[in-house]
Amino acid sequence: MKVLLLSNEYPPHIYGGAGVHVEYLTRELSRLMPVEVRCFGEQKVAANNLTVRGFNADKNGFTCPKQLENVFTSSNRAIAMNAAGIDADIVHCHTWYTHLAGIFAKLNYGIPLVITVHSLEPLRPWKREQIGGGYDFSCWVERTALEMADAVIAVSRGTRDDILRHFKVPAEKIHTIYNGIDPVEFKQVQSTALLERYGIDKTKPYLLFVGRITRQKGIVYLVNAIRYMDPDYQIVLCAGSPDTPEIAKEMEVATRAVQAERPGVFWINEQLPKSELIELYSHASVFCCPSIYEPFGIINLEAMACRTPVVGSAIGGIPEIIVHGETGTLVPLAQIQESPFTPIDPDIFSRDLASAVNRLMKNPEMRKRYGDAGRMRASDVFSWTSIARQTKGLYESILSRKK
Repeated sequence: MKVLLLSNEYPPHIYGGAGVHVEYLTRELSRLMPVEVRCFGEQKVAANNLTVRGFNADKNGFTCPKQLENVFTSSNRAIAMNAAGIDADIVHCHTWYTHLAGIFAKLNYGIPLVITVHSLEPLRPWKREQIGGGYDFSCWVERTALEMADAVIAVSRGTRDDILRHFKVPAEKIHTIYNGIDPVEFKQVQSTALLERYGIDKTKPYLLFVGRITRQKGIVYLVNAIRYMDPDYQIVLCAGSPDTPEIAKEMEVATRAVQAERPGVFWINEQLPKSELIELYSHASVFCCPSIYEPFGIINLEAMACRTPVVGSAIGGIPEIIVHGETGTLVPLAQIQESPFTPIDPDIFSRDLASAVNRLMKNPEMRKRYGDAGRMRASDVFSWTSIARQTKGLYESILSRKK
């Protein structure tokens, strides 16, 4: 049995949780079976059971609006990925960027289609800011692919519920298989070079955020929460890759305003390599995930694996990672508008975030207890080895039904 995985992201081009998922899943799957990855970029790998090929797209000659370029390059890549020939027994897609390629593979080559849902387009209406009418296309291709797939993998039970709510996918076709973590790689380290580089005081505790500057990550709500946080700890915002110029400006204005009000607010406006992120996680007193939409939330696992207690929104897959009162604190976000997908009262949400962080910051013993429990939960429950075995088992069950 050979599987073909299609992904926008693959090392060295990773910017989100879906890319992390594909990187580690392919590593573990290739220990069990032949795996081919086709992705966006120039990658070329051939090692034992794993082959990787990147596909670039030429934008020369494009006269479409700039916000539509990624829509059309993903479509071009879908054709190229199929025109290259496919000899796999099953095709497995990640994110809407590759769903059209998966549709082509299923129809043209007659092989089963599996889709892992890392997020859902109907629950990200702010994407219209990014890609205009391309959002209608991404919604259409996602719906078409999900409803014709032989199996759909949800990365959490919350995501499974969202699929059932928004798509005509039979419940028996949806399988919940979590994201994972490598506890050997993600573990507490002693190095402090990064803290020294950015002038972060090693003798004072700090709150940490890691993520992209996007509506769904709730970063602006966290920045607004800083004004309600106790002044005796630092804030480190590792936030880059804004979705749009508008949210980039909003982030800059809000951050500069709180920096003017209190010292010790650091904004690292770039994507850091993994080793430096692990250092940030390792020395943080509390990690905060203020997402307003989060199908899973792999950043919470990364923090937990580094023995950092987590404060997170009680939404999507986050409550399946954070055990409230054991590995961290969940902040309710029950009152949600369907569109736009934002808290009805943003100020209340920001105040609740600040209150949860303040409580943990005042209690070192609780932080230690939560951190130790989080490390154990990350190691015991979210192993990539187990996730790869579950995924391989799903492939086998699909192929057995096709005989």
